[in-house]
Amino acid sequence: MLMRTDPFRDLDRSTQQVFGTQARPVAMPMDAWREGDEFVVEFDLPGIDPDSLDVDIERNVVTVRASRPGIDSGRSMIAAERVRGVFRRQVMLGDSLDTDHIRADYRDGVLRLRIPVADKAKPRKISVDRVDNDRQAITA
Repeated sequence: MLMRTDPFRDLDRSTQQVFGTQARPVAMPMDAWREGDEFVVEFDLPGIDPDSLDVDIERNVVTVRASRPGIDSGRSMIAAERVRGVFRRQVMLGDSLDTDHIRADYRDGVLRLRIPVADKAKPRKISVDRVDNDRQAITA
């Protein structure tokens, strides 16, 4: 049987596994949305040991680091598409968020960050003082 070969197919496949594609990022897919007075950010991290998770914030940049152990050398792998080793992702936050009160939890392979909106960024009413203008005639 004659098979057509493409010498760049394996290189392209390897590159997509390491770096992902725009349609399918590999390391840490993320969703973010606003829920009332909070922003919620979720990262898909299946198979991560919670003790390997590290979430840091410096100024307005949140850095999430995680690691997945390497493949057991005794296994005869048929497919190995999940990222192994240490990887990280950074998210820039706006000035309108309260970075001093971020909460994080990890459940069912999802890391969830809850970031409250800063009080200074919340809508508020401004009271208007009434000033009566007394008109006086100017005499010369």
